[in-house]
Amino acid sequence: MAAEILVQVDHAISQGHIESALIMLQRAGDAGDGDALFRMAITHLVGDIVPRDLRLARSFLSRAVATRHADAALMEVALCANGSGAKADWRSALSMLERAAQSDPVAADQLKLVQSMTLNESGYPVKMPAGRQLSQTPHVIHFKAFLTPEECLHLARTADPLFEPALVIDSHTGRTIQHPVRSSEEAVIGPTREDLAIRAINTRVAAVSNTDVAAGEALTVLRYGPGQQYRPHHDAIAGTTNQRGWTMLIYLNENYSGGQTRFFPSGLTVRGQRGDALLFRNLLQDGSPDPAAQHAGLPVTAGHKWLATRWIRQQPLDLWAQGR
Repeated sequence: MAAEILVQVDHAISQGHIESALIMLQRAGDAGDGDALFRMAITHLVGDIVPRDLRLARSFLSRAVATRHADAALMEVALCANGSGAKADWRSALSMLERAAQSDPVAADQLKLVQSMTLNESGYPVKMPAGRQLSQTPHVIHFKAFLTPEECLHLARTADPLFEPALVIDSHTGRTIQHPVRSSEEAVIGPTREDLAIRAINTRVAAVSNTDVAAGEALTVLRYGPGQQYRPHHDAIAGTTNQRGWTMLIYLNENYSGGQTRFFPSGLTVRGQRGDALLFRNLLQDGSPDPAAQHAGLPVTAGHKWLATRWIRQQPLDLWAQGR
C-alpha cells in the first residue's frame, strides 16, 4: 500500500499538484505509514517543493522511527548528533543508535565501530592523535594511523553508492562541465549520512586542528582511477568571507601506484599509508592564501586511490545552505 501511495505522490508532484501530494502523504502518515512519514521528513529536509524546515523534518522522522522504519532511525541519529534542527546531542544520538542496533544490523555495525573508539560524552577523542610536522612552509603535519583500517573501510563503504564525476558549473554557459582541475570521482557525505562513526571522525579532525567541528565542510571522499589526478591548486576560495583555513587529507587505502600529494613550490611529496592523514594550513597570518600551500594529487598509475578530504573554514558554516 505504501509503494502505491508514493507512486501517486510522485505523479502528483510531476504534474505540479504539490498540495495534493502533501495531503496524500499526511493522510498516510496519520494512518501509521512509516514510508509516508519518512518521505515527509525528506521533503522538508530537501526544501524543493516546500520550504526547508529542519525541525518539522525531525518530527516526521521521529514518527517514522516509532513505526520501526530503519532508514528513518539512522537518519534521526545523524541529525541529532550534528545538530540539524535542534542542538547537537551526542549522548541522545548514541542512545538512539543503541535502540536501533537491537533490530537493524546496519545500526549494529555502526554501534560496534563507535564503541571501538575512545570517546568522551560529547563524542570527542579522549586521547589526541600525535602528529609530526613535515614542513613549516607550507605548514604541514602528518598523523600516522589517524584512522583505523575499519574506519577507513566504513568511510569507503558509505561513499561508494554516492560517487559521481567531479563537475563544476561553467560560469559563462551555466552548464555542468567536467571539473577542469580534478579528474576524480567524488562523494559528499552530508548531514543526513553523517552517522555516529563519521561524526566521531569529524570531531577527531576538529580536535587535532583545534577548530570548531561546525566549521568543517561535509566530509568528501575522492576516488582516482589510473590517469586521474588533482592538478596543482589552492584550497582557498576566491571572494569568500569565511575562508578555508585548514585542509585535512586522509588516505583510505594503499593498493595503488602514483597518486602522491605534492606541494608547490617546496616540492614536499607525501605518499600516505592507509589511515594516515595530512593537516595543512591554507592561509598566512594575515588571512591571505599561502602560496606555499598550493598542492596537487599526482596522477594514479595503477589501481584506485581513495582519499577523504575535510576542508575547514575559519568560522562555523551552514551545511544545509550548501546541500545535503
